[in-house]
Amino acid sequence: MPRTVDRSEQRRQIGAALLRLAGEEGLDQVSVRTVAAASGRSPGAVQKYFRSKEDLLLFASELAGERIERRMGAVDPGLPLRAALRELILTTLPLDQERRAETAAQLAFAVHAAHHPRLAEVRQRVDRELRDALAHRLAAAGSPLPGPAADALIAVSDGLALRLLYTPDEAPPLLAALDLALETLTPDG
Repeated sequence: MPRTVDRSEQRRQIGAALLRLAGEEGLDQVSVRTVAAASGRSPGAVQKYFRSKEDLLLFASELAGERIERRMGAVDPGLPLRAALRELILTTLPLDQERRAETAAQLAFAVHAAHHPRLAEVRQRVDRELRDALAHRLAAAGSPLPGPAADALIAVSDGLALRLLYTPDEAPPLLAALDLALETLTPDG
């Protein structure tokens, strides 16, 4: 009897290998050949699931967004606003090996998106979804300007993520800066 292959799972495994590779060595090192090696497959096997490097990058970018959404979805919605926002932002920061690789890959995708419209569309959609979720929580808590406050929190998160990549030992003071930003940008609680 022929073996059945879960095409979706195979694509996810290859995408995860690209995220690891991009996080560890940078997007410049990503090719069908290097992703194939990182995923334990032949280049032909990778090309069976992705027609081009661009398709592979698009999928991996989506996969990184899904991982962030999954972690954000696990944050207790019953937390007070400031604590919930802090937990949501922490899900995006490179505070462990997996999130460090994802953050490095996400930043590489952002730079790449400046010159590749299809990738820019994916990044813009992920950003919009994140902004909308934060703005919704802020509006529910009575923020008079939930959209701009959400944008400010994302800017703080992006800046912290970047700095944590190259100064991971500075996490305590950088997280204190996050707390200060949350106090400034959110209503009481």
